[in-house]
Amino acid sequence: MKLAPRDLPRWRHAPPPDMPAALIHGGDAVRVAQVRADVVAALTGPDADRDMRLARLTAAELRKDGAALIDAVTATGFFPGPRAVVVSDAGDGLAPLFAAALDTWRPGDAHIIATAGQLPPRGKLRKLFEGHGAALAVPVYDDPPGRAEIEAMLSRAGLGAVDRDAMQTLGALAASLPAGDLAQTIEKAALFKIGDPSPLTAPEIAALAPQSGEAAVDDILNSVADGKAAEVGTWMQRLSAQGVNPTTLCIGATRHFRGLHAIAADPGGPAAGAGRLRPPVFGPRRDRMIRQARGWGVRKLESALSILIDTDLQLRSSSAAPQAAVIERALIRLAMLGRT
Repeated sequence: MKLAPRDLPRWRHAPPPDMPAALIHGGDAVRVAQVRADVVAALTGPDADRDMRLARLTAAELRKDGAALIDAVTATGFFPGPRAVVVSDAGDGLAPLFAAALDTWRPGDAHIIATAGQLPPRGKLRKLFEGHGAALAVPVYDDPPGRAEIEAMLSRAGLGAVDRDAMQTLGALAASLPAGDLAQTIEKAALFKIGDPSPLTAPEIAALAPQSGEAAVDDILNSVADGKAAEVGTWMQRLSAQGVNPTTLCIGATRHFRGLHAIAADPGGPAAGAGRLRPPVFGPRRDRMIRQARGWGVRKLESALSILIDTDLQLRSSSAAPQAAVIERALIRLAMLGRT
């Protein structure tokens, strides 16, 4: 079976105790490892490693000894309690070994928790787990952590008191930092607040956050498409500091709004339109684009594309107007248009 992205925050902390195996895969190795750690802890408890109820295998070890996986899964533990076998760097070449282990798995055997990088949708390993009746394929997408994931990071770090502005600051950092850097920032904040019962504040987070980090073009485009005109100026400052060319930003905006127009105008509906986008979009990014397309509608998206085409022509002309100001003004107009 395949786990839906919306179910990941709940599942990672409360996986079914009778689940034989899970394949956790995604392009961000840090986030995949974080999900794996949460799942293993939920299944086996905090003392599994100390009680020798946790076995670790690598893909290289399994390629040398194909029986090692079944041996580890069916082994009898010295201490009582649920057991788990963690397999890292899994790939399609190991699919037959996982298939054999799943066929022989019985209640009381160790849970199999495999991790992998980006896997092709039609790959053997994904098809095995997605087609199994009890095992799970768990995609971990590269989208910024949501509020639930941020709150889970805070809870693991022992930070219970966080004021409203601090949560908003963490949300902004989640959009601009890799998940690993965000987790490290939260851990530093927890160390900083040891012995201090007062709530974590936004200035404290700002002082502890990394001073460098790329602001992705997608962040400002999503702010525009969501009608958040007040955020455009902040994102423009960060993008300008990174040397992002205004023409490049205009091209990216045009591509994004053309995608929204294709979704909104599809005769089969927004979901069908999102499925026809090339390159394809998946997970929360797909859901967000569908929501944006529904909010804008075909008519307003056509007006937005007209604004972007005019802006692109102005940026490529001999106009003396500052290019950064030209594209910023256009993006603010679009954000305001999306709110009407």
